[in-house]
Amino acid sequence: MRGCPAMWAGLVVVGVVALVAGGVGAAPLPRFAEAPEYRNGEGCPAAVAGAGVCDPGLVHIAMTLDAHYLRGSMAAIYSLLKHASCPESIFFHFLAADGGGGGAPGVEELRSAVAASFPSLRFEIYPFRADAVTGLISASVRAALEAPLNYARNYLADLLPKCVPRAIYLDSDVLAVDDVRRLWETRLPAAAVVAAPEYCHANFSRYFTETFWSDPQLGDRVFAGRRRAPCYFNTGVMVIDLRRWRVGNYRRRIELWMEMQKEKRIYELGSLPPFLLVFAGEVEAVDHRWNQHGLGGDNVLGSCRPLHKGPVSLMHWSGKGKPWDRLDAGKPCPLDHTWKSYDLYIAEGDSSSASVPSRTALSSSALPAAAFSW
Repeated sequence: MRGCPAMWAGLVVVGVVALVAGGVGAAPLPRFAEAPEYRNGEGCPAAVAGAGVCDPGLVHIAMTLDAHYLRGSMAAIYSLLKHASCPESIFFHFLAADGGGGGAPGVEELRSAVAASFPSLRFEIYPFRADAVTGLISASVRAALEAPLNYARNYLADLLPKCVPRAIYLDSDVLAVDDVRRLWETRLPAAAVVAAPEYCHANFSRYFTETFWSDPQLGDRVFAGRRRAPCYFNTGVMVIDLRRWRVGNYRRRIELWMEMQKEKRIYELGSLPPFLLVFAGEVEAVDHRWNQHGLGGDNVLGSCRPLHKGPVSLMHWSGKGKPWDRLDAGKPCPLDHTWKSYDLYIAEGDSSSASVPSRTALSSSALPAAAFSW
């Protein structure tokens, strides 16, 4: 049984006030409506008294939070709760840039925004220090890919409590239309640290430079001896075994490739290639329905793209074009209207709740999300 909304009527409009630590100067965050409150359906695990984040019945979701992508994060959270069979059993772990500074909102401002729209949400925010990774970041094909917070996923095992056994990492530009517990229950064999949808038809070689492939110490030699031939996978949707990650010190393995990139320029993209270098050929494959990616178009034009053939459990606007930007510009792609159904954003000057999401699109009460085939 899907999680049931405790109240549909009278969605409350929440005005998020910017609380500036130590003074004034930060611009206020956008305003968002309060989302419906969802309750666990039948058969959900009972909470263990006093266990908190260490409760073994929890599903752990990790995401980043920042002002620019906050609108996407709010829609993603709402979609995950709406389609979850046990929404009260989901714990969100948010990674946010430490401090704010330069007029950017800090951790407490983001905490207030999330709590106002989701009063019953179980979550924690972990400050991520940009200086932990800035010295390792190289120039990319798109400036947005160089943001330190893009690399925060590398540090999940260091930031999350040690009692959390695994986490689903999700980008802020995703939309769930299925019960995330199905993804959470992905089996990870002893040899695997990461599970994700793989795309073996993609041209894997293009993710690295000629310098990489021509170096006798690199190229094919890097992937020799792995469980399978290396395939592309998108790091915006991953199930990560945090305990195995810590034991294998995978954060350091990724950093070593980033250090080599500074010396030899072995790839052009941002945080993806180091993951491919460490994990390609070792990833546990997940059904493609869990990452219908590329909906943001290519990294130059951000052109409209349709869904891939097959069932859909999670939609991902990876690429340059984000649905909220295209909607605001009056140039949405067809699938952006689906995203709009979960948009909690309240436009400036709108004192009503007119911007709250539609209750009909992709409704879990209308059709099981697992049956979606677009």
